[in-house]
Amino acid sequence: MDEARAVLRRLERIEALEREGAHAAALLAELHELVREAEAWARLEGDERATTAAAALAERAMIGV
Repeated sequence: MDEARAVLRRLERIEALEREGAHAAALLAELHELVREAEAWARLEGDERATTAAAALAERAMIGV
C-alpha cells in the first residue's frame, strides 16, 4: 500500500509542478521517479501486465520517447 501512496503523491507533485509552470527538466525528473515507483508497485503486486507496462514506460523514459 505504501507503493500506491507513493505513486499518488508523485502524481500530485507532478500536477502541482505543471500548474506552477515548472521547467521541463523538473517535470522530467519527477516522471522518472514516477516510473521507478510504479515499477516497484507493479513488482510488489505481482501483476504481470502492470510489470510489463511499467518496464515499457521505463524503457521509453530512458530513450527519451
